[in-house]
Amino acid sequence: MPQYDFKKYHYRSINAATDAERAAINQELKDLYNSLPDAEKDDFNSQLQTFLAKEMGRLKSNYESVKGNLGDN
Repeated sequence: MPQYDFKKYHYRSINAATDAERAAINQELKDLYNSLPDAEKDDFNSQLQTFLAKEMGRLKSNYESVKGNLGDN
């Protein structure tokens, strides 16, 4: 099964200048999903969930680090 580069979409979305640009990027990802054979869609979803879980964990860790540093001041 192919590996999907969700990080590419994520960073493009973070750096989008407008909500419309962000929506277009999200639509690209949806179009990619819709173009997949049914046999690959479960793997796509699994890889996406893994990416999102890792990304949310990273964001939580960064937040807690910043929050802890602010509490020291």
